[in-house]
Amino acid sequence: MAGLIKRIKRVWITLGLAATAVFIIWCLVAYRANADGVSASLPDDRVDVVHGNDRWVFEPRASPTRTVGLLFFSGALVDPRAYARLARHAADAGYPVAVVELPRRGALGGAEGSPVLQRGRNAMAAMPEVHCWVIGGHSRGGEVASRYVLAHPDGVAALLLVGTSHPRDVDLSALTLPVTKLVADRDGLATPERVARNRHLLPPATHWVEIAGGNHSQFGDYGFQPGDGFARVPRQTQWQRLADETRRLLDDTAATPACTPSIEAL
Repeated sequence: MAGLIKRIKRVWITLGLAATAVFIIWCLVAYRANADGVSASLPDDRVDVVHGNDRWVFEPRASPTRTVGLLFFSGALVDPRAYARLARHAADAGYPVAVVELPRRGALGGAEGSPVLQRGRNAMAAMPEVHCWVIGGHSRGGEVASRYVLAHPDGVAALLLVGTSHPRDVDLSALTLPVTKLVADRDGLATPERVARNRHLLPPATHWVEIAGGNHSQFGDYGFQPGDGFARVPRQTQWQRLADETRRLLDDTAATPACTPSIEAL
């Protein structure tokens, strides 16, 4: 009897290790940027792209650089290049963008505490020409963005939350900044139910954008994320909606008196 129990335990341990290995391999493949993301992360004659200091920076070459920029926090475990198309789209319109990498890609507490916020501070300080920032993030990056606007409000002009159930642990209901939140009804991680439970933590004037048929993974250019729902719209359709809403928020921010450069500064 004792021998049988030992054999059963060994089988369960073996199966557990095998399942863990398969899950890790799946995640490594799933969270990797696809060809669109990798291609968009390469510099060209319109957008300069520099990777270093825990961030990817996209700056316009062809059009004048604006005084409004986008600081975007990656989702947990996601290759930051998965947001390169979004960053390039904004930079092509003249808006500098910094995509911040989460420490350890957000694993083992990498998205928590002050180090990840400091990465955002460092990115902003390295771009002194930008006076007004739209702070954004996807998934766990949305949680980081939510904490950031409370901890470091200087220079922050708007908040962009993408495919995230956050804010969940902080109360932003009294925030006077413009907030845009994108949700997808097929999102298996930031489900509509989870998002609804935290709605009271956002300002009443929050601009809500629901993408019918969209899921969690298609907010970036990477593979199918474990636990997600299956999308019913093409990736390009969902990405275009995200790009349009991001551009709208940046344009609206740039049009505000506080973020419009004076004639003397031009």
